[in-house]
Order: sequence, then structure tokens, then C-alpha cells
Amino acid sequence: MTDAQDTAAETALRTAGGAPPDAGVAAEEAPIPLLEPREGIPEVVADDAALAEVIAAFAAGTGPVAVDAERASGYRYGQRAYLVQLRREGAGSALIDPIGCPDLSGLGEALADTEWILHAATQDLPCLRDIGMIPTRLFDTELAGRLAGFPRVGLGAMVESVLGYALEKGHSAVDWSTRPLPEPWLRYAALDVELLVDLRDALEEELAGQGKLEWARQEFDAIASAPPAPPRKEPWRRTSGMHKVRRRRQMAVVRELWEARDRTAQRRDVSPGKVLSDHAIVEAALAVPANANALSALTGFGHRMGRRQLEQWQAAVDRAKSLPDTELPQPGQPLNGPPPPRSWADKDPVAAARLSAARAGVSSLAERLNLPQENLITPDTVRRVCWEPPADRSAAGVSEALAALGARPWQIELVTPVLADALAASA
Repeated sequence: MTDAQDTAAETALRTAGGAPPDAGVAAEEAPIPLLEPREGIPEVVADDAALAEVIAAFAAGTGPVAVDAERASGYRYGQRAYLVQLRREGAGSALIDPIGCPDLSGLGEALADTEWILHAATQDLPCLRDIGMIPTRLFDTELAGRLAGFPRVGLGAMVESVLGYALEKGHSAVDWSTRPLPEPWLRYAALDVELLVDLRDALEEELAGQGKLEWARQEFDAIASAPPAPPRKEPWRRTSGMHKVRRRRQMAVVRELWEARDRTAQRRDVSPGKVLSDHAIVEAALAVPANANALSALTGFGHRMGRRQLEQWQAAVDRAKSLPDTELPQPGQPLNGPPPPRSWADKDPVAAARLSAARAGVSSLAERLNLPQENLITPDTVRRVCWEPPADRSAAGVSEALAALGARPWQIELVTPVLADALAASA
């Protein structure tokens, strides 16, 4: 490790040992239940006039803005937002209904130059983007907790260990598309942003004390500037239980049933799993039933399913059965990157040795820095560098390769010596 790299890691290494950060809350001090928002439960904003008032209030507020969103995963098709919660000093809290106010770009523009505080930002940013809310600066309290070495980084656990308050989490998995939303749900939603600013400030102080604040800022900037994720290729391959399906004709059954289910779910605006389970799809693919009667005998296609539905699913099976061999799916997905590590020993034993050394080095460094390995450097990045090492295996060459793969400067500075050593050992 160079002198510059040693200096960059010195503070973090000094503070990494000892008790985890959340040990600061005395074991004998029970957390204080947080039962009611400070200003009470806000009225739900569901029309343009009320939205205009919220925009004016939050534009006039000061400091960062806490933001959260509730979806209806498991109930509705897609990942749209059904409630948006905000809180800012000088503006208080707001609950906005994106069904009544589907375009929140005006609010997003009013807060464009403000730091947004989110917990697990990558989960909420896609649905916020869909309604016109796109931050340029953010602070992710979950990611901050990971970098600071907290063992539990859920919002409730973080608020309790850092601030000493207990959040009621009983409504996290309810159907947020319900209208009107029950008062207990609204209270829960408002409390989710009640202490986010306080949590952000405490975590910033913790990260600064550990010498990791600049690392966090680079991570937050990367999240804020990341483009929307592209649509998945062949999403039907992610069907649960797909590993049981070996033959190409059976894979075609999975594909046809998955796509038929997706069209139905989208038309009905319900979660695909409520239309037909993954287990049922795999059962049908393994059996390849001859007709609707045979299909009805399979798990997931029982007596509660109407004849019309059975015929719909059997039609999908029949489409798969009639496909010519040239149109059947190929086993496995086209690889975009290295093969699975389990096959490296057979395909390239030298690369397997490089990967083993690199993993051990990264694991040791992450442990000394008291942060998860995947936050120090992504496993995919390590695999790519080890499978196809740069022509220049010096520290400069490895640093360049890491930068090309999207690693942040702090990651490059810390991980380069570890990977360079691993590559040199197997040269």
C-alpha cells in the first residue's frame, strides 16, 4: 500500500475495531416509543390546490428534506408509488397521494437544489422518478449505516440504536393502494420521515469520526447520478424454481406461461403472483400437460380455478408445445461477464487462484475497516478483474481497470493494492 493509500485508510482502521457503533445506546435504557408525529398526522394531499401549498411550504423550508414512498408490492402490478412522505425544517411533514396528484415534477423542481434524505434510496428512487421527483443530491441513511459498520441497518433498527426511539413497523407490508388510507397507516407513514433528518445528522457525525464521510459522499453521488436501470432481458428466467427446468421445451412452457400471466396481471393491475404462482408455472413446465384436465390436476391449478382460466393457461402450454426447435429458448442466459465462479477451477485454474486470493484480501480489508465486503467493492467487479486481468497488472493498471468498471475513487484507493497483490501472486 502506498503512503497516500495508507493515509486514506488510517483513520478508518483506527476506529474500525472495538464495539459496533450501535453499542452507544445503553442496554439498560429502553427505547422510547415514537407514537405520534410532532404536529399530528398531516392531511393527505390529493388535489392540485393542496399540492401547490405544499410546494410553496417546502420551497421556503430550510435544510435537507426527508423523503419516503410507499408502494403496494405483492398487491398491485408494478412498483408505482401510492403515498409520498416528506419532512423539512420550516415546512413540517406532508403526505401526498400520487393517485390524486400523479405529477409531482413541480415539487421535485422546487427541491432540486436540496439534499434529499432517503433510507435505502435505490428502492424508492424508481417510483419517485416515475412521478417527476428526481434528486440531484442525497443522503442514504441505510447505506450510511452499512459504511459505518452497523450490524442492522433497517430504519427501525437504526432509529433505535442511533437515536433511542422505537418506530412501530406493523404496516410496512400493507396494501398502500387502499383508499381511503386508514389513520393508523398514515400515522406510520408520517413517522417514517419524522426522525430522518436527525438520523442523517447523527450518521454524518459517526462517519466523520470514522474517517468515512468522504466515502459515503462518493457513494451517494453515484446513486444520484445513476441512470434508470434498463429493462431485464428475459425476465421469465427469474421464475422461482427455474433451476428444476432442464429441457428447452419445458423452458418454453415457463416462458409462455410467464408472459401470459404478466399480460393478465398488467391488465388487472394486480401482482403477478396473485394471478398464478411461480410454483404452478414450474409444475406445468415439468409436466407439459396434454390438456386442461391434466393441467387441473397439477398443484396451483386446482378446483378453485375456473374452466376459462384453465383453458387460458393450457393455451400457453400448447403454444410452447407447437414451437419449432429453432424457436425454443437456449439453456442458460447469455453471459455478460465471467462464468459462475464454481466453474473457474475447470475452465481456468489460474484465474480461480487469482479470485481466491482476491476474495481473501478483500474480506480481510473489509473486516479491518468494519464494513460489508460488497460495499468495499462489488463481488462482480472483483470477478471481472480476476477473470480478465488488465494487461498492466501494476497498481496503476488495476486502478484504471477498477475505474472503468465503475468503482468510486475511495474504493479504488483502498482495494487496488489488494487486487494488485492477488494478480501478481498468480502471474
